[in-house]
Amino acid sequence: MNKIIVTFSLGSALLVSCTSNPTKDQVSSSKEEQVSSRIPILFDTDANNELDDQHALAYLLFNGETFDVRGVTVNATFSGGAIQEHYNEAERILKLCNLDGIIPLYSGANGNFEEIRNSLDQDEYDGKDAVEFTIQEARKPRDTRLVLMPVGKLTNIALALEKAPDIKSRVRIVWLGSNYPEPGEYNQVNDIPALNYILDQVVQFEMVMVRYGKPSGSDAVRATPTEIEEKMPGAGPISTPVVGRHGKSFTNFGDYSVDLFRHIELHGDPPSRALFDMVAVAIVKNPSWGEANEIPAPIVEGEKWKERPKNSRKIVILENFDRVAIIKDFYDKMKNPIIVEMK
Repeated sequence: MNKIIVTFSLGSALLVSCTSNPTKDQVSSSKEEQVSSRIPILFDTDANNELDDQHALAYLLFNGETFDVRGVTVNATFSGGAIQEHYNEAERILKLCNLDGIIPLYSGANGNFEEIRNSLDQDEYDGKDAVEFTIQEARKPRDTRLVLMPVGKLTNIALALEKAPDIKSRVRIVWLGSNYPEPGEYNQVNDIPALNYILDQVVQFEMVMVRYGKPSGSDAVRATPTEIEEKMPGAGPISTPVVGRHGKSFTNFGDYSVDLFRHIELHGDPPSRALFDMVAVAIVKNPSWGEANEIPAPIVEGEKWKERPKNSRKIVILENFDRVAIIKDFYDKMKNPIIVEMK
């Protein structure tokens, strides 16, 4: 009987060979192509801020056929405590996914870009572990750009570009943030100088829109407690018991998800919570779940956007997300995870 060896690249089947008895080398080559087709990504998060970071990280870690997760770094924003609290929450998710000690986790900046940038030549500086790890990963030889996915403030990423300008051509930054063209938005206002710095660099930069209350932003990709209570219990691999941030012990991410929703303020009609950061992961996994529009890079003055229509520097705006497809895939992956592997 003929056997068909198939590899997958971003969901598309590619015929590798059709032989009666594939050789060991052919099988090995097929496996290598499957591994290399995964998207290399580093996830940068203010994990203890609310609950979307945790769901985004779990979703990322449960998409092992799509993503090559190189590591997780954390930063501290206005809410959620100091950097150690964000580190602890990210560590909880790694433990619940049985990836603690396997996926690297590093602490990043407590402060902001302008406070830290002039100390980057010192032996120690705020955010050093995350910044140095980002640079190290970006400099590794690979066939595609390393995706840097900040879903909090942009401080760690801006510091890495400032310290190592050579990595600009080796990375693709996909940031969850901004209500562009309107002002405000939590991740943006946490470090506007970091955003403005990146907007003026020659580096691939994409902004996943938030847009509070608007159907065109990630705010529209929401989950209700009823959905969570129905679909999440028991989801994910079984882990050793992990104490959540509200005190109860959990042995899988799904049960922790239910607890997170029980301890957070809800908004809208019906009452729900946006899974903002999860949308950034989803749109990199499947670009057809949103719209991409290239624009001349604007700048933020004060807290308001200023257009620069003659700017030759271009960035990409990601908006108008397919909530139905994204939420369906999220719940599917929660129940049928393919856990990432480090290679």
